[in-house]
Amino acid sequence: MLAHFSALAFFIAPPIGCVLGPLIVWLVKREQSAYVAEAAKEALNFNIVVLIGYLICGLLVFVFIGILLGVVLFGFWLVMTVLAGIKASEGVHYRYPISLRIIH
Repeated sequence: MLAHFSALAFFIAPPIGCVLGPLIVWLVKREQSAYVAEAAKEALNFNIVVLIGYLICGLLVFVFIGILLGVVLFGFWLVMTVLAGIKASEGVHYRYPISLRIIH
């Protein structure tokens, strides 16, 4: 649960907080719990993809569609992060619908 909700560090350190939160949880807890390590890797991979999406939206601002896409991406990220945290608190191993497996 902490691994998924740590992505909300975005609100403290935008835009890289969404990646730093799960990364810190993964580095600290990977030796102690396989479940937490797997959840943190899943959250980290998803948030790396979202960060790449934010960068693309930043470039698309110049053609006036980046702001709209950025708002949609933010809403999607927030809903998926909260949903993943809730599922993890229930003990379910959650896989994000759009995520590259960058960290194995």
